[in-house]
Amino acid sequence: MNMEVSYENDLLLKTVQAFLESEIYPHEEMVDRLGEVPLDLGRQIEERSKDAGLFASNLPERIGGGGLDYSAMSIVEREYGKTTHALHSWIARPTEILLACEGDQIERYLMPCVSGEKRELFALTEPEAGSDVMGMKTNAVRDGEDWILNGSKHFISGPVMPDFAIVFAATGVDETPRGPRKRVTAFLVDVGLPGFECKEGHKCVSYRGYKTFQLSFDNVRLGPNQILGEEGRGLELSGKWLGMGRIWVGATCCGKAERMMEMATDWAANRKQFGKAIGSFQATGFRLADMKIGLRTADLLVADAVKRADEGRMEDQDAAMVKVYCSEMLNKVADDTVQIFGGMGLMEDMPIQRLWRDSRLERIWDGTSEIQRHIITRSILRPLGA
Repeated sequence: MNMEVSYENDLLLKTVQAFLESEIYPHEEMVDRLGEVPLDLGRQIEERSKDAGLFASNLPERIGGGGLDYSAMSIVEREYGKTTHALHSWIARPTEILLACEGDQIERYLMPCVSGEKRELFALTEPEAGSDVMGMKTNAVRDGEDWILNGSKHFISGPVMPDFAIVFAATGVDETPRGPRKRVTAFLVDVGLPGFECKEGHKCVSYRGYKTFQLSFDNVRLGPNQILGEEGRGLELSGKWLGMGRIWVGATCCGKAERMMEMATDWAANRKQFGKAIGSFQATGFRLADMKIGLRTADLLVADAVKRADEGRMEDQDAAMVKVYCSEMLNKVADDTVQIFGGMGLMEDMPIQRLWRDSRLERIWDGTSEIQRHIITRSILRPLGA
């Protein structure tokens, strides 16, 4: 890592590294080959991460979480990025918007996620409304004090079949200075409710073993206490989580890029062609130089956004810049690493091809590069009335 860290965070870094070495790295190839994480292995990682103090490390100590601030979490997420999401996702970081739980929701949803008794899904994306949230078709209408939920979600990711989902649905339309805008509300929806089907969805070539789920709702009846936060404030809640989520994607991209660069550097120093190490040829050496520049820049961008978040002044554009730059930096590093390894970079015997496949997803989930650039453009032009 290119950044200096405090004594406490250095201890945290060593704890995470030791955990990954013993509990995660040994299983990467097997999980990629099987296309799934055996349930007993996932539960083992889950339990041992609790023993190590890593489980729910992102949530406050007052509710039993690890209480790590954003600076510490950036170190954790960066290390997690060096391995496969399918495995490290068993070290749960519950969705922080669950902190909006009130009343009996705290004991029913929040606390079981902190202890590991329950798992949640964050269900926003739909078949016809990925980045276009306002195109959302899932809706909930009042029926007395209850709500009736209909619609579907897909590409909803998680390590294992969840116990409940945080579902975003349109509950009306508001008039705004920019025209009509759907009123979006977040609901807590238990798996097993009549009319709610949750099943495994498409399998992805990136992060094999990390599941996607398809959710469908057919007249699912929800009580008034199933609203998370306030009616009509769902996008505000999701925005708080998505912003930091994009920064964590950036941090994981830096971790994965560092791992691949180390592999590429070792290969360039030891692989001989024409009597020389291939790294001594500019065609290879300059690739390594560009990797170093890109990774240093990405780390600094993440650090700046984390500092802004810790100080409560992070804006949407800050997270967008991190997400688009770090994910595209990683894809360049991954592609150059394959090129440096040559044919061996695409052989199943080597981890390079897996890391290359995994890297491709980072430019898509949590908002595509195109959406991030739209957010940045909007932040530039809106103050000028455009």
